Amino acid sequence: MTTVPVTTTPPPAQEPALQPRQTSGLLKRLRPSRLAINLVLGAIALFWLVPSLSMMIISFRPAGLFEVSGWWKVFSTPSQLTLQNYKELFTGGSSTVLGGGVPSGLAPGSVLDALRTSLEISVPATVLVTAISSLAAYSIVFGRWRGRNAVFLTVVGLMVVPLQVALIPVASLYRDMGSLTGWNPFGTITGVVIFHVAFGLPFGVFLMRNFFIGLPTALIEAGRIDGAGEWTLFRRVVIPLGIAAAASLAIFQFIWVWNDLLVALVFLGGDPHVPLTLFLYDQERTLAANFWIISTGSMVSIVVPLIVFLAFQRHFVRGMLAGAVK
Repeated sequence: MTTVPVTTTPPPAQEPALQPRQTSGLLKRLRPSRLAINLVLGAIALFWLVPSLSMMIISFRPAGLFEVSGWWKVFSTPSQLTLQNYKELFTGGSSTVLGGGVPSGLAPGSVLDALRTSLEISVPATVLVTAISSLAAYSIVFGRWRGRNAVFLTVVGLMVVPLQVALIPVASLYRDMGSLTGWNPFGTITGVVIFHVAFGLPFGVFLMRNFFIGLPTALIEAGRIDGAGEWTLFRRVVIPLGIAAAASLAIFQFIWVWNDLLVALVFLGGDPHVPLTLFLYDQERTLAANFWIISTGSMVSIVVPLIVFLAFQRHFVRGMLAGAVK
């Protein structure tokens, strides 16, 4: 008797079904309430960006169109966009747009001089606050001296002191310093840097201390047993672990100092070399004539903080979370 082999045809391949977790996640995203929340948040974000968007468009439109039509007209006639405003702002001279109102190059009162002055104030203030705060926080957390908690509580208390109440006392202190030493920091870039460092240190120490307190003390003790000094421990153990918090502090401090107007207005009001915020403030006094300078200069002032944030953004979230939770 001959046996005939039976060939079975495999069933057609079926697409893998969605896993229960994937299905539930998809349903959650498509839930009407969640969709409504996303739409509302998107609308709020767009509404929040309208002023910045309008300022950016105005900076790219010819100055003569400001009183003729609204900035939204650029969407129907995009040929209006031009770089002439930026060219006039940086080159200055006797153009018809400027009317000779803004000097060119690095002359006092020019936008390049204002950018340089802003950097001369922001960079030292940021570096000093970050370095001093890190050293102070290391001493408070890993130091072996009494009264550390009292010092930290005092630093926290200084965070609630408004900056405005210290303007006149500090100006008087600068005047007395000039009477005693012959050098008055009032009206100088150094005086502005000292003021920003003094008011940036409480928050800096608070942030760095909250980060350092979460580091394992066993590393410090092991280093001390091996004969490492405090400076070696700080430089080779603590700082590499705390670079995220230091970067977050640097971003905050730089943006605060860069956007400051009040301190510069009080301490550098009569100086020919002013930061960018004070440069724009001087143009607002004659808004009808120099409106294009305000919009164009404001867009220029955004570039530098944006570069700083993008350079340290990968450390920013990690440092802030660590400093807030630990």
